[in-house]
Amino acid sequence: MAELQRQRLVVTRTLPQASQARIDKGFDGIDIIQWKEDRAIPRSEFLKMAKGADGILCLLTDKIDAEVLDAAGSQLKVVSTMSVGYDHVNVPDLESRNIALGITPGVLTEATADTTVLLVLAAARRLREGADAVIQGKWGTWSPTWLLGSQLTDKTVGIVGLGRIGAAVARRLKAFGVQRFLYQGTRRKEETEKEIGGNIEFVQMEQLLRESDVICVCCALNDKTKNMFDYKAFSQMKDTVVFVNTARGGIVDQDGLISALKEGKLGSVGLDVTVPEPLPQDSELLSFPNCLVLPHIGSGTLETRTAMSEIAIENVLSGMRGERLPHAHNA
Repeated sequence: MAELQRQRLVVTRTLPQASQARIDKGFDGIDIIQWKEDRAIPRSEFLKMAKGADGILCLLTDKIDAEVLDAAGSQLKVVSTMSVGYDHVNVPDLESRNIALGITPGVLTEATADTTVLLVLAAARRLREGADAVIQGKWGTWSPTWLLGSQLTDKTVGIVGLGRIGAAVARRLKAFGVQRFLYQGTRRKEETEKEIGGNIEFVQMEQLLRESDVICVCCALNDKTKNMFDYKAFSQMKDTVVFVNTARGGIVDQDGLISALKEGKLGSVGLDVTVPEPLPQDSELLSFPNCLVLPHIGSGTLETRTAMSEIAIENVLSGMRGERLPHAHNA
């Protein structure tokens, strides 16, 4: 009997310990090629490694387009991204070639919601300025008027994208005494409203921008949301607003944000995502004391990243076996 042809799996980064142990142990009939350096795989290396791949396990930092698919060849069956979002993947290219796409939904909801609330509180209470004051020796005697922030009690919070993460953010912020939630998205979500409870309303974007004391961006990046938050949108907000984005950097027009910060149109800003990533050290965004930027750590807990990598492994193995993906992008 002829030996079955071995398949080729390309993995573009080292995974969390438990998942990496599975990769190191290997899978029957599969040769694994993995980029193990502690940096994003260079495009040229990715194209070389992709040659002959039956499956690709990638990250959101890896652009998956026709060039990669051509380099892999016609035997490529599945692309599995270790992320919920897939704006880095050219979906029509995959669909035209009958290549499955797997994502990791659900498991990063709680960690990302935690990070969103962390940024809301940090921005509202001027955490960056306070920490800098201690480090720079600017901490003087106690003053009743120094570094006054704002609290969430009786405030209105606007959430753009009341999906899993947006709903989890609302549940958390409700505990801080928020008076009212406004949300925007593709449609009203009555079941989610009932689950969150209290005063929550589906409104037009203009009303959300105008009336919110805090705005949390929790939506996906797509053609409709790209640069949704531009200078015009920031100009419609309260000049005391707390603006937080933990979704994708491309949802915000960064030049518009910088202009709004320069002109004092925003109270404070918290960002976990930017364009580009990593953000250059000389970016003007970093010059504003009321703008706190984190290095895209929304899902950055050991528990969440391990769960994400396990799902990504199961997706890619299922696709390579010709089975239905446990978590397909269009499920």
